[in-house]
Amino acid sequence: MRAFLALADTLSFSKAAQQVCLSQSALSTLIGRLEEGFGSRLFSRTTRSVALSAAGEVLVLHAQQLLADIERSAAAVRDVTALHRGRVALAAMPSLAARLVPRLFRVFHARHPDIALSLADTLSEPAFELVRQGRVDFAITAANPAYQDLEYIPLTTDEFVLLAAPGHPLGRDSSPIRLPETLPYPHISMSRHTSVRQYVDAAALQAGINFYPAFEVDHLATIGAMVVEELGVAALPSLAADVIASAGLVRRELVDPVIRRSIGVVRRSEGAPTPAAQAMLALLQEQIADGS
Repeated sequence: MRAFLALADTLSFSKAAQQVCLSQSALSTLIGRLEEGFGSRLFSRTTRSVALSAAGEVLVLHAQQLLADIERSAAAVRDVTALHRGRVALAAMPSLAARLVPRLFRVFHARHPDIALSLADTLSEPAFELVRQGRVDFAITAANPAYQDLEYIPLTTDEFVLLAAPGHPLGRDSSPIRLPETLPYPHISMSRHTSVRQYVDAAALQAGINFYPAFEVDHLATIGAMVVEELGVAALPSLAADVIASAGLVRRELVDPVIRRSIGVVRRSEGAPTPAAQAMLALLQEQIADGS
């Protein structure tokens, strides 16, 4: 478009070539390809003169707008690449959304204030589905071998603890405790489709015991409130326990077996992440490495 407009303005191949920093032969080839693309002659040429054709006069009316549109599009692409514009959408399990994401978003926003951020705090399986459907750039969640079509990048591990009220028989001391010793008491557990419950079920089976909680709920705040009221104890990952630690509950390390889950990032295997999403992931890895 720039070459065409230069030639339309000067009606001279030599002057137009100088304006767009091309040789006359290169400019002539470029105009020839443009005419071939439009299927029409844009200039009438003789050995002594160059003039716009009727088709060329029509193109002049639109070329400036076309060029402006192209330049705006190129600028928008450069902005995204340079992290001046864009969007990052994350999904995270509630415990991770409450503990890891707020600081992650604060630091990222300070570095890249023009990038829009969004968060879906949801359970593990829905988080995987949001990634699979392309509705989020990535999810921070526990590993799940059922989603082999997605890429999993490990970040850290999270060990389970037992939470009990100070007045509960298991809350009178804070020493490590074996999981089987806790099972005679009522447990308050996350529901069956959560990763937390699946880890506890597997650990109980490893000890040769079936796990039958007295209550199954979906929200950490509910678990915390019920444990405070001494309706039972709860086996939770440390990050989840941190979310409700302010309730003044006793925390005991769970041993024999130690229940440990992998926490990482899940993203689609195909396609490259956007520059903004890649920058967010790099910051998350940096914060995990720093222990912050």
